[in-house]
Amino acid sequence: MKDPYEVLGVAHGASDEEIKKAYRELARKYHPDNYTNNPLADLAQERMKEINEAYDMLSKGGSAAHSGASSRGYSGTGSGALAAVRSLIQSGRLDEAEARLDAVPTHNAEWYYLRGVIAQRRGWVDEASQNFRIAVNMEPTNPEYRNAVSSAGGGAYGYRQERYNDPSGDMCDLCSTLMCLNCLCGGCR
Repeated sequence: MKDPYEVLGVAHGASDEEIKKAYRELARKYHPDNYTNNPLADLAQERMKEINEAYDMLSKGGSAAHSGASSRGYSGTGSGALAAVRSLIQSGRLDEAEARLDAVPTHNAEWYYLRGVIAQRRGWVDEASQNFRIAVNMEPTNPEYRNAVSSAGGGAYGYRQERYNDPSGDMCDLCSTLMCLNCLCGGCR
Protein backbone atom coordinates (compact mmCIF):
# COMPACT_ATOMS: atom_id res chain seq x y z
CA MET A 1 0.00 0.00 0.00
CA LYS A 2 1.03 3.59 -0.56
CA ASP A 3 2.18 5.82 2.26
CA PRO A 4 -1.03 6.60 4.20
CA TYR A 5 0.06 10.20 4.83
CA GLU A 6 0.52 10.67 1.08
CA VAL A 7 -2.86 9.11 0.32
CA LEU A 8 -4.60 11.51 2.70
CA GLY A 9 -2.45 14.45 1.61
CA VAL A 10 -1.16 15.30 5.07
CA ALA A 11 2.36 15.76 6.37
CA HIS A 12 4.09 13.01 8.32
CA GLY A 13 3.42 13.56 11.99
CA ALA A 14 0.12 15.34 11.31
CA SER A 15 -2.22 15.62 14.27
CA ASP A 16 -5.24 13.37 14.68
CA GLU A 17 -7.46 16.36 13.92
CA GLU A 18 -5.60 17.12 10.66
CA ILE A 19 -5.83 13.47 9.61
CA LYS A 20 -9.54 13.35 10.42
CA LYS A 21 -10.19 16.60 8.51
CA ALA A 22 -8.30 15.37 5.44
CA TYR A 23 -10.15 12.05 5.56
CA ARG A 24 -13.55 13.74 5.74
CA GLU A 25 -12.78 16.02 2.79
CA LEU A 26 -11.57 13.12 0.63
CA ALA A 27 -14.47 10.89 1.70
CA ARG A 28 -16.91 13.64 0.75
CA LYS A 29 -15.24 13.93 -2.66
CA TYR A 30 -14.82 10.22 -3.52
CA HIS A 31 -17.76 8.56 -1.79
CA PRO A 32 -19.36 5.99 -4.17
CA ASP A 33 -22.81 7.54 -3.69
CA ASN A 34 -21.52 10.61 -5.56
CA TYR A 35 -20.70 8.46 -8.59
CA THR A 36 -23.90 6.48 -9.11
CA ASN A 37 -24.42 5.77 -12.83
CA ASN A 38 -21.09 7.46 -13.59
CA PRO A 39 -18.34 5.88 -15.70
CA LEU A 40 -15.84 6.96 -13.03
CA ALA A 41 -17.60 4.97 -10.31
CA ASP A 42 -14.97 2.21 -10.27
CA LEU A 43 -12.14 4.69 -9.95
CA ALA A 44 -13.91 6.56 -7.17
CA GLN A 45 -14.60 3.33 -5.33
CA GLU A 46 -10.96 2.25 -5.64
CA ARG A 47 -9.83 5.65 -4.40
CA MET A 48 -12.29 5.49 -1.50
CA LYS A 49 -10.91 2.10 -0.46
CA GLU A 50 -7.41 3.50 -0.53
CA ILE A 51 -8.50 6.49 1.56
CA ASN A 52 -10.26 4.25 4.10
CA GLU A 53 -7.23 1.98 4.43
CA ALA A 54 -4.91 4.95 4.92
CA TYR A 55 -7.21 6.45 7.54
CA ASP A 56 -7.52 3.12 9.33
CA MET A 57 -3.75 2.78 9.41
CA LEU A 58 -3.22 6.23 10.85
CA SER A 59 -6.16 6.32 13.24
CA LYS A 60 -5.75 2.80 14.61
CA GLY A 61 -2.00 2.51 14.65
CA GLY A 62 -1.92 0.20 11.66
CA SER A 63 -4.07 -2.62 13.05
CA ALA A 64 -6.52 -2.59 10.16
CA ALA A 65 -3.81 -2.52 7.56
CA HIS A 66 -2.08 -5.54 9.07
CA SER A 67 -5.25 -7.56 9.34
CA GLY A 68 -6.49 -6.61 5.87
CA ALA A 69 -9.79 -5.42 7.32
CA SER A 70 -11.61 -2.19 6.71
CA SER A 71 -14.01 -0.81 9.26
CA ARG A 72 -15.74 1.46 6.75
CA GLY A 73 -17.92 -1.18 5.07
CA TYR A 74 -16.21 -1.23 1.68
CA SER A 75 -15.03 -4.58 0.45
CA GLY A 76 -11.39 -5.32 1.02
CA THR A 77 -9.01 -7.55 -0.83
CA GLY A 78 -8.89 -11.28 -0.31
CA SER A 79 -5.14 -11.70 -0.56
CA GLY A 80 -1.92 -9.78 -0.92
CA ALA A 81 -1.66 -10.83 -4.56
CA LEU A 82 -5.11 -9.44 -5.35
CA ALA A 83 -4.33 -6.26 -3.44
CA ALA A 84 -1.25 -5.84 -5.63
CA VAL A 85 -3.39 -6.38 -8.73
CA ARG A 86 -5.84 -3.69 -7.55
CA SER A 87 -2.97 -1.29 -7.04
CA LEU A 88 -1.57 -1.97 -10.50
CA ILE A 89 -5.00 -1.46 -12.08
CA GLN A 90 -5.42 1.80 -10.22
CA SER A 91 -2.06 3.04 -11.50
CA GLY A 92 -3.01 2.07 -15.07
CA ARG A 93 -0.49 -0.76 -15.42
CA LEU A 94 -2.99 -3.17 -16.94
CA ASP A 95 -0.56 -5.59 -18.61
CA GLU A 96 1.31 -6.11 -15.35
CA ALA A 97 -1.96 -6.39 -13.42
CA GLU A 98 -3.22 -9.04 -15.84
CA ALA A 99 0.03 -11.01 -15.60
CA ARG A 100 -0.14 -10.98 -11.78
CA LEU A 101 -3.80 -11.93 -11.86
CA ASP A 102 -3.06 -14.87 -14.17
CA ALA A 103 -0.49 -16.08 -11.63
CA VAL A 104 -3.11 -16.30 -8.86
CA PRO A 105 -4.15 -19.98 -8.63
CA THR A 106 -7.51 -19.48 -6.90
CA HIS A 107 -10.21 -17.91 -9.03
CA ASN A 108 -12.62 -16.50 -6.47
CA ALA A 109 -15.21 -13.76 -6.94
CA GLU A 110 -12.66 -10.99 -6.46
CA TRP A 111 -10.42 -12.59 -9.10
CA TYR A 112 -13.27 -12.46 -11.65
CA TYR A 113 -14.14 -8.92 -10.61
CA LEU A 114 -10.56 -7.76 -11.16
CA ARG A 115 -10.46 -9.57 -14.52
CA GLY A 116 -13.59 -7.62 -15.42
CA VAL A 117 -12.08 -4.31 -14.32
CA ILE A 118 -9.04 -4.91 -16.51
CA ALA A 119 -11.26 -5.76 -19.48
CA GLN A 120 -13.46 -2.73 -18.86
CA ARG A 121 -10.47 -0.38 -18.71
CA ARG A 122 -9.35 -1.78 -22.06
CA GLY A 123 -12.78 -1.18 -23.54
CA TRP A 124 -13.71 -4.87 -23.77
CA VAL A 125 -17.27 -4.41 -22.57
CA ASP A 126 -18.53 -7.94 -23.23
CA GLU A 127 -15.64 -9.63 -21.44
CA ALA A 128 -15.92 -7.19 -18.53
CA SER A 129 -19.64 -7.81 -18.20
CA GLN A 130 -19.19 -11.58 -18.29
CA ASN A 131 -16.55 -11.52 -15.55
CA PHE A 132 -18.60 -9.14 -13.40
CA ARG A 133 -21.60 -11.50 -13.68
CA ILE A 134 -19.46 -14.45 -12.57
CA ALA A 135 -18.26 -12.44 -9.55
CA VAL A 136 -21.85 -11.56 -8.61
CA ASN A 137 -22.95 -15.18 -9.01
CA MET A 138 -20.18 -16.22 -6.61
CA GLU A 139 -20.89 -13.41 -4.09
CA PRO A 140 -24.39 -12.05 -4.76
CA THR A 141 -24.41 -9.70 -1.77
CA ASN A 142 -21.19 -7.85 -2.64
CA PRO A 143 -22.17 -4.29 -3.61
CA GLU A 144 -18.90 -3.64 -5.43
CA TYR A 145 -19.51 -6.53 -7.81
CA ARG A 146 -23.19 -5.67 -8.27
CA ASN A 147 -22.33 -2.06 -9.12
CA ALA A 148 -19.80 -3.28 -11.66
CA VAL A 149 -22.47 -5.35 -13.43
CA SER A 150 -24.73 -2.30 -13.54
CA SER A 151 -21.97 -0.03 -14.83
CA ALA A 152 -21.01 -2.50 -17.56
CA GLY A 153 -24.58 -2.40 -18.85
CA GLY A 154 -24.62 -6.04 -19.84
CA GLY A 155 -22.17 -5.56 -22.69
CA ALA A 156 -22.75 -4.04 -26.08
CA TYR A 157 -23.03 -7.40 -27.81
CA GLY A 158 -23.85 -9.66 -24.90
CA TYR A 159 -27.27 -10.47 -26.31
CA ARG A 160 -25.72 -12.10 -29.36
CA GLN A 161 -23.71 -14.55 -27.32
CA GLU A 162 -26.72 -15.67 -25.34
CA ARG A 163 -29.00 -16.06 -28.33
CA TYR A 164 -26.50 -17.90 -30.47
CA ASN A 165 -26.05 -20.39 -27.66
CA ASP A 166 -29.80 -20.95 -27.37
CA PRO A 167 -31.31 -21.21 -30.88
CA SER A 168 -34.74 -22.05 -29.49
CA GLY A 169 -34.90 -18.75 -27.61
CA ASP A 170 -35.50 -15.20 -28.73
CA MET A 171 -34.12 -15.64 -32.25
CA CYS A 172 -37.00 -17.99 -33.06
CA ASP A 173 -39.44 -15.44 -31.70
CA LEU A 174 -37.87 -12.80 -33.92
CA CYS A 175 -38.07 -15.03 -37.01
CA SER A 176 -41.69 -15.90 -36.28
CA THR A 177 -42.57 -12.24 -35.93
CA LEU A 178 -40.86 -11.36 -39.19
CA MET A 179 -42.65 -14.18 -41.01
CA CYS A 180 -46.01 -12.98 -39.69
CA LEU A 181 -45.25 -9.41 -40.75
CA ASN A 182 -44.28 -10.63 -44.21
CA CYS A 183 -47.59 -12.48 -44.53
CA LEU A 184 -49.54 -9.43 -43.38
CA CYS A 185 -47.73 -7.07 -45.71
CA GLY A 186 -48.05 -9.53 -48.61
CA GLY A 187 -51.83 -9.59 -48.07
CA CYS A 188 -52.06 -5.80 -48.36
CA ARG A 189 -51.07 -5.70 -52.01
